Amino acid sequence: MEIERTFYGLTREEIPIYQYTLINDDGLIMKVIPYGCTITELWVPDKNGELADIVLGFDTISEYENNTPYLGCIVGRYGNRIAKGRFTIDGITYQLALNESGKPNHLHGGFKSFKDVVFKAIPMKTPYGPALRLKYLSHDGEEGYPGNLDVTVTYTLTNRNELKIDYTATTDKPTILNLTNHSYFNLLGEGSGTILEHELMLNADYYTPADEYLIPTGEIAPVKGTGIDFTTPRKIGERIEQYKEYPFGGYDHNFIINKKEGELALAGRLREYKSGREMEIYTTEPAIVLYTGNWLDVKGKGGKYYGRYAGLCLETQHCPDSPNHPNFPNTVLRPGEIFTSTTIYRFGVIQE
Repeated sequence: MEIERTFYGLTREEIPIYQYTLINDDGLIMKVIPYGCTITELWVPDKNGELADIVLGFDTISEYENNTPYLGCIVGRYGNRIAKGRFTIDGITYQLALNESGKPNHLHGGFKSFKDVVFKAIPMKTPYGPALRLKYLSHDGEEGYPGNLDVTVTYTLTNRNELKIDYTATTDKPTILNLTNHSYFNLLGEGSGTILEHELMLNADYYTPADEYLIPTGEIAPVKGTGIDFTTPRKIGERIEQYKEYPFGGYDHNFIINKKEGELALAGRLREYKSGREMEIYTTEPAIVLYTGNWLDVKGKGGKYYGRYAGLCLETQHCPDSPNHPNFPNTVLRPGEIFTSTTIYRFGVIQE
């Protein structure tokens, strides 16, 4: 078990940023910077024991300061979308920034979301593996959200070859909260092709249909008989070009996980047969968003080009626009309550 700290660079405000390298007992390697709680590298073995970096990212802090695809970061206060940037708590209506280009939405926390702030980093050696605790106080009114929100994100690279993410938060005013990690995975290795040949299973019989702005209609509909039914494992590319619920095509859908409230349960399984890598996702969250990098168009690590489908996100979270849909799971956090959430990405080799 190892944790190393190295200088990564200066932000445009000349804040020094350090990169933390976590290595577990099996030699898995994860690198994290406190800027946006961003996972910059994640090295996982293939069926031959060869390590490859399976997350998309950049090489420099200046690139992460212009991280429009949200590569590797934590998004918040509210991940995903809020219609018209508006929600009401206890009769008070709050207006957030409309920051999604071409759409009347609030997206991923606003113009300066959690991906753009520097968290306080606390490296820790735990019985389960090396960990990094990251803390941030989001002040009342920041990006229009009410309440002083005290947030802690803990990454643990466990000796069971898992990336475990624990979230906790408290507030001094009623507010809304929906935190998730926005890493893009490619089990072939970042920059090594598309994710179209990856095989995906989602433990989700229902999803939330959305309008042309990707705002849920409020319906919770069965996936059976649709092009987004992943209850049986199938390749991402099998129907991605034929199935176009939205004008641009590709997947950007919110699924309701088959589980009890608060239960840590299997949400999905991703496999890539050429490398033999497998990733299982477990979470206490009620939903998971599949996003296939439909708009990717950036230069990534080592000058590699990340285009459409270069990686995919499997974001465990609450539903988009939940504050405006009483039938969706609650996202209101009140004073005296403690928000807790856990997501585990478990890595292994395909045994079949």
